[in-house]
Amino acid sequence: MKVVPLNTIFKVEYGNQLDFSKMLLSDIGGINFISRSSKNFGIVGKVEKSLIDDPYEKGLITVCLGGSILESFVQPEKFYTAQNIKVLTPLKKLSYNEKLFYCLCIRENRFRYSTHGREANVSLNNLLVPETMPKEFTNVSLTNVLVDVSKPIAKAEIKLDFNKFKEFRYDDLFKIKKGERILNRDMFPGNTPCVRATGQNNGITAYIAHAPNHSGNTITVSYNGSIGEAFYQETPHFSLDDVNVLYPLFSMNKYIAFFICTLIRKERFRFNYGRKWHLERMNETIIKLPIDKKENPDFNLMERYIKSLPFSSSI
Repeated sequence: MKVVPLNTIFKVEYGNQLDFSKMLLSDIGGINFISRSSKNFGIVGKVEKSLIDDPYEKGLITVCLGGSILESFVQPEKFYTAQNIKVLTPLKKLSYNEKLFYCLCIRENRFRYSTHGREANVSLNNLLVPETMPKEFTNVSLTNVLVDVSKPIAKAEIKLDFNKFKEFRYDDLFKIKKGERILNRDMFPGNTPCVRATGQNNGITAYIAHAPNHSGNTITVSYNGSIGEAFYQETPHFSLDDVNVLYPLFSMNKYIAFFICTLIRKERFRFNYGRKWHLERMNETIIKLPIDKKENPDFNLMERYIKSLPFSSSI
């Protein structure tokens, strides 16, 4: 099988390099925003059309250069991209199967790169891939490949009444534990997610050979670096020492965790390099949550609210 550089099959270019946090969000009729994620085609939300940048057309391929390195997707709708994402435009007409094949080829080269030291920015253009798709891929069924990732789980609209929110201390809701210090030189490639104080890729910056030091079904919060970045960790992981790990004192699932993570991030402005959100301070911090008739946190409402939002079916 003859192999050729990727840029002989595609025009390879950086995407829009926009900042999602500075875009106007749109629930209906918006344009997909692609970030460095390995889920949902990389889609993190829908945004209003920019007055400056035009969106890319559907059917092009996006490739992550950092974070979830070399995650590649054929985009089902028009889209904008965040930084460190390249867009691949076929130089000749390719079928959808052929585009999926090249996404697979690109992903299979992830082992060549890392989130620290060797990213794919420069070398992606010259990545060697088959010149043509093998015949055995021609008849692959595309059933269920394209799905509407924007659908909510529940159709019922739920509105929050902020007059029915109550203050709770973090240590009334969570047992908070610190991460563990480890030097970069002592990290070796493995299967354990490593969580740092970053706002990218669910806080995961690498997969290391260390055994997990914290359980899954927990929330990680950066108290240094990207202070206040909160992520739900579904599986056991290794959190470093600038991360606090919140163990729920209630029955928590990912939908409840997503609701709470959003509220935690809203508190970021209260902290900075000179006033870090260390464990003792976090225990005493107040968070406002919706309450039930007994004035206890209404976790059922939190879950139903998240399930009513666009893209909840893809969580």
